Amino acid sequence: MSNSVVINTAICLPAPDVEALIQGRAIVAMCKNYIVPERQFALYPIDSSINVLPVEQYYHSSFLANAKTAVAQVSAETISVKAWVKCEKCEPLHNTESLSALSLLTIWTTEALQEVLRQRHNIFLLYLRVYKLPKIITLSIEVNSQFIYLNEPLTICEAKPVLRDRTFAQRKYQLENRQPPLHPELEELQSAIASLAISQPAAKQLDNDIKVFLGWSSDKLIKQPDVNLAWINDIAKLGDREKDEDKSNYQAGTDFENITRRSLDFLGFKVEESYKGGAGGLDLFCSQPYPLVCECKAGKSIPDRAVEELDRIGKRHLKENYLQAVRLIIGPGKPTKNLKESAEVSKISIINVMTLQKLVEFKAKYPGAINLVELQQYLEPGQIDYKIDEYIDKAEREIKLRSHIIQLVKNYLENSGIESGGVEALHGAYFGSHPPQPIKTAEMHEILIELSSPLTGYLGRIKGNDWNSDRFYFLRDLPIN
Repeated sequence: MSNSVVINTAICLPAPDVEALIQGRAIVAMCKNYIVPERQFALYPIDSSINVLPVEQYYHSSFLANAKTAVAQVSAETISVKAWVKCEKCEPLHNTESLSALSLLTIWTTEALQEVLRQRHNIFLLYLRVYKLPKIITLSIEVNSQFIYLNEPLTICEAKPVLRDRTFAQRKYQLENRQPPLHPELEELQSAIASLAISQPAAKQLDNDIKVFLGWSSDKLIKQPDVNLAWINDIAKLGDREKDEDKSNYQAGTDFENITRRSLDFLGFKVEESYKGGAGGLDLFCSQPYPLVCECKAGKSIPDRAVEELDRIGKRHLKENYLQAVRLIIGPGKPTKNLKESAEVSKISIINVMTLQKLVEFKAKYPGAINLVELQQYLEPGQIDYKIDEYIDKAEREIKLRSHIIQLVKNYLENSGIESGGVEALHGAYFGSHPPQPIKTAEMHEILIELSSPLTGYLGRIKGNDWNSDRFYFLRDLPIN
């Protein structure tokens, strides 16, 4: 923003409407007077009792929780002003036939819109571009009209729009043409988890994802550390006794076995509870997606006898099934020459405790990135830390390629000013975008289909008559941390 903006006036709107505008859930407000486009106002929330109906009838049920919270906050003596707006369009609202279509695209019920028109006759629909203030200001001004003068003008030097230009333009076009919502079921899901998002990180992440997908937010998703995953940082520490000499051998072994069990479960293996380790017992056995026998060794290094122990105990418990299973030893330090040779002869894989932690960290960072069936190909006999590193590097390259393609679609559409792009055009743009690797048109189409799946939702797809006539558009970023 090159020039600063000076704002002398505030527009007073019911607190729930203000909250919806700031959240990006709404881009319109109702006004009694015509407003010249380009005018700018501070956004001043007021008591919603000015509305023509009670809050439960005025707003959609999916917005009620937000509405009631906003009403409670505005009852204080001072009002928090969090944003300012620019009027993009002022449209008279008099066509009663379109009210039900308008209701589907806003936070207001059809009943509320009908009652507003019945009582007030002249109503204008303001299309508002919302910008967050650099910091919240508190005001206490007596309100006696829809517009008030501020005691001190606000000077804005940096504009931070709630929605990107493209997202706002798409929402504005949809409203102007009263096009129905594209994903009403997702809107219902978002409202259902909104209260959970306050206290549960997983629900908050899903809530953010849905808002981005629906176009209610265009913030890049910044993944916050999940306190429920803090245990991952202890995997290597619990396996390496050089870092903790205060525990008994038994306790150290039990702690490492437990966190390895948790790690394998987190990675997607089905860990059978009937195998619990202990003296003469099998440390861990996973039955799905393929049989995997695991021996956990906490200490300063893996003893040379570990291979013979696993063979003996595994055969005793699993009988002939032992030889069909993937066999794995996880422990600290560098394996001796004898241990590596024994492992290769017995077809047992050995990985360091830190390698296990890296795998689990990667899974936490990109939940869908680890394919256990594909990982099996890397579980070769002998010391295979370098093979696991190869697998993680390969998976990371695939994620970076997809992130690059998503950004490519986003930039291509913004620069060309079109709504969606075809496969050939996007493939052509790909080679001018400093691509991470060369890919063919058909391969790019496969990735575009994958990214536009409802389960991923990074891109949208308009299906054509054949694969070459499919068109794609941007929905949300895939951040690479």
